[in-house]
Amino acid sequence: MTTVAFTAGTEARFAVARHVADAVLFEGYVLYPYRASAAKNRLRWQFGVLVPPSWGAAAEEHDFQLTECLMEPRTGAELAVEVRFLRAQRRAVEELRGDGTFAPTGELRLPDRVLVAWDEGVEERVTLVVPVAELRGDGLALPFTRPAAEETEEVTDADGRVLGRLVRRREEISGAVRISAAELDGPYRVERLSVTVENTSSWTAEPDTDRHAALPYSLVATHTLLRLDGGAFVSMTDPPEWARGAVAACRNLHTWPVLAGEPGRDDLMLSSPIILEDHPAIAPESPGALYDATEIDEILALRTAALTDEEKREARGTDARAAAVIELADTMPPEVLERLHGAVRSLQSVTGTPKPNGNILEPETPWWDPGGDTGVDPGNDHVLVDGRAVRAGSRVVLRPRLRRTDAQDLFLDGRSAIVEAVLHDVDGGVHIAVTVEDDPGADIRREQGRFLYFQPDEVEALEDV
Repeated sequence: MTTVAFTAGTEARFAVARHVADAVLFEGYVLYPYRASAAKNRLRWQFGVLVPPSWGAAAEEHDFQLTECLMEPRTGAELAVEVRFLRAQRRAVEELRGDGTFAPTGELRLPDRVLVAWDEGVEERVTLVVPVAELRGDGLALPFTRPAAEETEEVTDADGRVLGRLVRRREEISGAVRISAAELDGPYRVERLSVTVENTSSWTAEPDTDRHAALPYSLVATHTLLRLDGGAFVSMTDPPEWARGAVAACRNLHTWPVLAGEPGRDDLMLSSPIILEDHPAIAPESPGALYDATEIDEILALRTAALTDEEKREARGTDARAAAVIELADTMPPEVLERLHGAVRSLQSVTGTPKPNGNILEPETPWWDPGGDTGVDPGNDHVLVDGRAVRAGSRVVLRPRLRRTDAQDLFLDGRSAIVEAVLHDVDGGVHIAVTVEDDPGADIRREQGRFLYFQPDEVEALEDV
């Protein structure tokens, strides 16, 4: 049996972890601008892909994941396991011909969307609950199979007339979950838990088969959720001192386990193909999933809203999740968008006069106050360059260093500039703020305080002022 019903308590705990796990499952699922025709959406499924063994041997991709972590189970504790992955479901588009038959077509254009061929992701789960005591020794192995399937969906216009159909095909895939536990020597009652997820599909790759052909037989974005109903997991990222040696001896291949759920609780573990920190969480400001790897919600929401109507039609036809992103961006209230702008967390004072508790220090003058340090004066300070004093008003020749700057600054090599200020940073570094002499926008830049910055060894002094 590959699916069991969790208790209400376990289901509630897994629901907390799934909120973050969903971001892993759909990481990079469809990238901005959310259209199948975009070049970045032609190479898909990059995270946690477990390919069939025949393809992995030829392409040097992985057909398994191994998670090892430490746990401290109480007597009689049970372990709940949920392995989640996506299946690549091939969607083809067919149009209705005059003779009543359907024929493949490159696209089917509708007023609100443009339908094209696409690989959809179908979520799959393999679940089990087992007493920890039964995992010792050889443990257990749970094979699973998902059969091949084909589904069709008619595509109609506003009047209900059939224009074509979508044909979705899934290939048979097989896999196995192997779990074992071993008590470790020492004064602490701790066990090493091992979970292996592998693709055992019998599909055989032809000599010239490419990755695209192997994907329907693969487990995509594979990750594992673990929960102890009695006891605790040990952090693999920041273990207690007594567990560091045992943690270092654990092997984690193609995945990494972290504590999941709320900080302060240790009954959940998420083993992810994307390295996370303990207790990862979705930013509370995030209005919804955007499915774009390393997404920045504010930028993506603004850029998505700015797509043309034709681009939005294609995105809506690419995937239901892409259509949801378009709808999200188009209907996002201004107050929600504003909430995405500039959230700051984890600031604390670390210098200044000690408070009564002796731990938190309050500075008499905030370090970020430009007038708070009388020892620096950007308008009058100077720095020696080749023995000559360079200060505000000096003329210099710019000589940017290749390894310290960007390509744009390299175009300024040999140009003369006016020094606007000599600045000192908190690490003791010196920076020279300049405007290029023949820049027609120099006055505007000076008024706005938008300067170019170079280090003393990147300029040559022309004269003293």
